[in-house]
Amino acid sequence: MQIKITLSLILGITLCFSNSSFANNALVGNEAPQADQTTQQIQVHVSSVSDTSIIEASNQAAKSANIEDDPARLPANIVAPITNVASKKVKVSSAPSKPKNMIIMIGDGMGPAYTTAYRYFKDNPDTEEIEQTVFDRLLVGMASTYPAPASGYVTDSAASATALATGFKSYNGAISVDLDKRPLTTIMELAKKVGLATGVAVSCQVNHATPAAFLAHNEHRRNYVQIAEGYLASDADVILGGGQKYFSDALLSEFTAKGYQHITEFEQLDGITEPKVLGLFADVQLPWVLDDQDGYKLSTLTKKSLELLSQNEQGFILMVEGSLIDWAGHSNDIATAMGEMDEFANAIEVVEQFVRERNDTLMVVTADHNTGGLSIGAHGEYVWNPTMLHNIKASPQTISEELVAVDNWQERFNQLIGFEATTEELASLDAARMQGQKQLYKSILHIIDIRTNTGWTSVGHTASDVQVFAAGPGSRLFSGHQDNTEIATKMMSLLPKALN
Repeated sequence: MQIKITLSLILGITLCFSNSSFANNALVGNEAPQADQTTQQIQVHVSSVSDTSIIEASNQAAKSANIEDDPARLPANIVAPITNVASKKVKVSSAPSKPKNMIIMIGDGMGPAYTTAYRYFKDNPDTEEIEQTVFDRLLVGMASTYPAPASGYVTDSAASATALATGFKSYNGAISVDLDKRPLTTIMELAKKVGLATGVAVSCQVNHATPAAFLAHNEHRRNYVQIAEGYLASDADVILGGGQKYFSDALLSEFTAKGYQHITEFEQLDGITEPKVLGLFADVQLPWVLDDQDGYKLSTLTKKSLELLSQNEQGFILMVEGSLIDWAGHSNDIATAMGEMDEFANAIEVVEQFVRERNDTLMVVTADHNTGGLSIGAHGEYVWNPTMLHNIKASPQTISEELVAVDNWQERFNQLIGFEATTEELASLDAARMQGQKQLYKSILHIIDIRTNTGWTSVGHTASDVQVFAAGPGSRLFSGHQDNTEIATKMMSLLPKALN
């Protein structure tokens, strides 16, 4: 009798659990990997829909398949929330389906090896754990960077910025013009048409290739003066960076006549309480981070841009560029590159905090291309030693400039580089110094590469894909692999409709 009762209980419990949500959970769990892949494909390829419409499409498909009545009929390409199976209700996020504000941040030349190297550069050697960086937190996908076929597979900054600003491929050197040199509509121009504020904040000259592609049209990136003059027509609310040498007094007068506040010192930023502003804080580039005693230049410009642009009740579009990562990469200068990466990460965290404090802002971070073919480890040795980089007290370029101007250069080198140079290292520096500052700079870089075991394949760009990072409403659209033109078209699809 006891055996029969026990068997009955076991059978009853088994039947009970087979009809419960636990069984449904197992079913959904088995289907989830394939469904997740399909969801990513939908998000990547359908650039004209919002997150909400993706959810609605999934719910509609679920209804047509009678999922609520029979969970076993769940199609392989749809992920139904488990709460939907159990209660037939979908929990809807309070965040808007489309962002009010959008921020695109571009690490110029920041290929995947740069963000990886930065992780190890920032690692605390006193802990067993390798700490995550902001790049690890926000990573969602990858993007291809090739230009129009006329320029092959390896892009320059102008063609890549044109793709990110307009959604179209063009030739290397093009500033938001097509192959026939006709203007392409930028996301900034679309934003202006619907009443949004726009701005750029960069660490190079404001009329360099990347910001130029967002604010101007020109057949070649080297036409710096023409590009600067073209900024008058952009009506951008915030323009911050370097490049004072390209803006004549006459041109600056035209900007001020149009309502722009022109400033040249960082201390003047505190006195700017409303747009419009043209801030030109250097003749060309801002100082290298390693040479900047005050520091936080790009993050300061980013914070001020957010403060000013957010005054527009309709919303805003902001482009921020960590420009000098690329410049350091062209020189194969790992010490300077990590300094620039650190400040770009600071700027990203400023924006990340802004996004977290609101539910109406999308941030997308990517690179325009990879520079230098950075290798974290080289010469067949399984090691990379970034610790010494923290002890370097100035950029190698600045160190080389100082050493050619002083007699006791050996002592000064040891002070600035942060270690005692060997006899062999001093001999190589002495020979290079006799050939001038440029050769001395290369010799310093070689010593740093040998001590850190850093490798490089080029002093130019490479064709490797780059990472995509995102957060905020609409961020799921950027998951998985996409072309750089799709980043632009997806962001354009999230703009509000034209004002009547």
